[in-house]
Amino acid sequence: MFGFIGSRLLQAIPVLLVVGFIAFAMFNYIGDPVNILLGQDHTEAQRLALVKQLGLDQPFFVQYGHFLWLALHGDFGISYRLAQPVSRLIKERLPATLELAITASVLAFAIGVPMGVYTGIHRNTLLSRVFMVSSLVGVSLPTFLLGILLILIFSVALGWLPSFGRGPVVQIGWWSTGLTSWAGIRSLILPSVTLGLFQMTLIMRLVRAEMLEVLRTDYIKFARARGLTSRTINFGHALKNTLVPVITIIGLQFGGIVAFSLVTETVFQWPGMGLLLVQSVAVADIPVMSAYLMLIGLVFVLINLVVDLLYYAVDPRLRIRR
Repeated sequence: MFGFIGSRLLQAIPVLLVVGFIAFAMFNYIGDPVNILLGQDHTEAQRLALVKQLGLDQPFFVQYGHFLWLALHGDFGISYRLAQPVSRLIKERLPATLELAITASVLAFAIGVPMGVYTGIHRNTLLSRVFMVSSLVGVSLPTFLLGILLILIFSVALGWLPSFGRGPVVQIGWWSTGLTSWAGIRSLILPSVTLGLFQMTLIMRLVRAEMLEVLRTDYIKFARARGLTSRTINFGHALKNTLVPVITIIGLQFGGIVAFSLVTETVFQWPGMGLLLVQSVAVADIPVMSAYLMLIGLVFVLINLVVDLLYYAVDPRLRIRR
């Protein structure tokens, strides 16, 4: 097991190097941070001094090597926009993004799996058809439009939930959370539902399709012939074999939630990493953008490792083969 984990971590090194190279190369040519920082009224001497201070006068590969060396030590440079260490900015924004992503994923899993199981077992009932039609809405509506509609209904029309912000937070060490107060929980409801609705409908449809496939297999027919109860067959045999592809989707979707939460965070002004990236793009803040992509690459690598380990816990065939 430790050898498997070590081999996966070694495979992650070239992946992160490629991600860092692409991020640094792409963002290095999307704008001129010097002009943005100095504005229109500046002298050539001021421009040259800032270029030298930022290290932009050095060759590209020298800048990239310097970026990698600092990244290995957890230092991603100084933000051009805020003049603060990027690592500090990410440390401040990371709890908000993870809190939103974890809540959205838990909602998607807790609601999507039971709905998928029900629609797979009782596929011809009225409630099952209602679930399937509702899932089309979750798949079809863009995230930003769904967020605006939820704000319009629950914040503007009904006034039940706040339309923006994270609410009051409590600092626990370096971690900040809003789950300790009702106001913080209310602020989390709309963005988490917006972010998790697509994943919920995707999980529901995947579980339904896998349940329909598994229930037609021979070993399920033999289990029925042996006189096992429907509950034992559906949940003890069928659902357990359905979870293998579902784990893959849930893991990758969690990475996607973290990576693409920027739309939801922008709509609800959620103070996370996604909103930080959007604000950094406007001023070509290269250190922040590069660090964000490096962090997302690391998140996907860790998620793939966790998913592979969960396979061994769910599928006994892999343990025997190993």
